[in-house]
Amino acid sequence: MRPPRDARPPVAQPFRTAAPGRRTVYLVHPGALPAQVHRGLADALPEGDGLTVLDLASVPEYAEAALTGGRAATTVEALADRLLTAMGPVTGPYTLAGWSFGGVLALAMSHKTPAVRCPERLVLLDSIAPTEEYQQPDDALEPDLLLGWFAMYLGAKRGRPIGLAPGRLAGRGVDDGLTVVLDTAVAAGALHPDTPLPGLRKLYDTYVDGLLRNNRLTAPHRPGPAPLPLVLVTAERSLIPDDPTLGWRPLAPQGLTLHRCPGDHYTMLSRPDSLGVIAPLLNAA
Repeated sequence: MRPPRDARPPVAQPFRTAAPGRRTVYLVHPGALPAQVHRGLADALPEGDGLTVLDLASVPEYAEAALTGGRAATTVEALADRLLTAMGPVTGPYTLAGWSFGGVLALAMSHKTPAVRCPERLVLLDSIAPTEEYQQPDDALEPDLLLGWFAMYLGAKRGRPIGLAPGRLAGRGVDDGLTVVLDTAVAAGALHPDTPLPGLRKLYDTYVDGLLRNNRLTAPHRPGPAPLPLVLVTAERSLIPDDPTLGWRPLAPQGLTLHRCPGDHYTMLSRPDSLGVIAPLLNAA
């Protein structure tokens, strides 16, 4: 009997092919939202430029860890190799970018790329640096922090922002905090009034396992300095709003350029005003 075919899409998904001599943007996408969220970015790029999304959700050993407790049978280095293989031979100028955990992979890929194939730009989209400052144990991720991130994710996924008042989740445990998220999401039209709390808890647990997977992959990783200047774009509602550098300065001896765009960590990928900031930065000056 022939084994069932893997229904996952390919790791490298071309959204727009570059015209001869024009730039291709290779963007590492770690999942959470579907890769199709980058369709708007493809349309916002300059005429003739291309976009290929490198989707980690199509790497089984990575994607399945979010469904099995958040422990992935792989490493940052192995994932970087997998993505470079998926890219294949690169012809013409290109930019390497990464959103969220994808930025960690983009840096790791740049270290494995020969100088003659090095990208012209390395752009990080609201990505937290894999430095000691942010390599935290699992229990350092407090419920109120995770619940706030989950509310942002849920709002982006449903297309209805969930506006939690500052401090609304402070000191709350998961169950109590999820009740607040549920009530606020229903009021915002992001969830149906009949949404059961246990169902939302299951979605939350999967979301957190995905975060724990990334945290555990980053913990043993020891990145070297970036081989080219870094461009960092943070959202107005970033995952860590108090640090505009998100910890990248020690890894950027050749320079770190900071930019800000509207939206939060998730909606920055689809808001036209955010894409108006991001798209020009993917093209070398």
